[in-house]
Amino acid sequence: MTVQLLNVVDVEATCWEGQPPPGAVSEIIEIGLTVVDLAQGRRIGRHRVLVRPRRSTVSAFCTELTGLTQAEVDSGLSFAEACRLLAVEHRSGERPWASWGDYDRHQFTRQCAATGTAYPFGARHTNAKAVFTAARGLRKRPGMAQALVLAGLPLEGRHHRGEDDAWNIAALVLAVAADGAWPVA
Repeated sequence: MTVQLLNVVDVEATCWEGQPPPGAVSEIIEIGLTVVDLAQGRRIGRHRVLVRPRRSTVSAFCTELTGLTQAEVDSGLSFAEACRLLAVEHRSGERPWASWGDYDRHQFTRQCAATGTAYPFGARHTNAKAVFTAARGLRKRPGMAQALVLAGLPLEGRHHRGEDDAWNIAALVLAVAADGAWPVA
């Protein structure tokens, strides 16, 4: 039996309606990760890592969007600890990974550079949104929720919650893979 594991990642970050307050920057506050066995065509692990922001706080707008509160993320890991956990427990440096678009990859790159934290992922990243769009012959790249509708899949959990979004993106990855359109890593 062949095992081909893929980490599907979705992050939520501090955000504001309009401009951030002076001195605040967007920081990861939740990492959702679903492990997908591409060979078996199934999701085999669902994980959530809360991350404590250092240079910003969770705004009322952010709580409304994600459901995450400042008190909740205060109990999370530091960003560096979260990156180490990804590397050790989820083999993020070895496994290929995917996200819906490039935001998550860029946010990790920016935050690692700003904090001096080692980037936890390897070079094998796939933009699942681009692959889905090409596989469906679409002109515009849909958001995750719209892609689920197009694929005839349910939205499971809360949209804009990292753990739930990673789970839903993984379902889209598996749908594309079932059609033979997922790139071989």
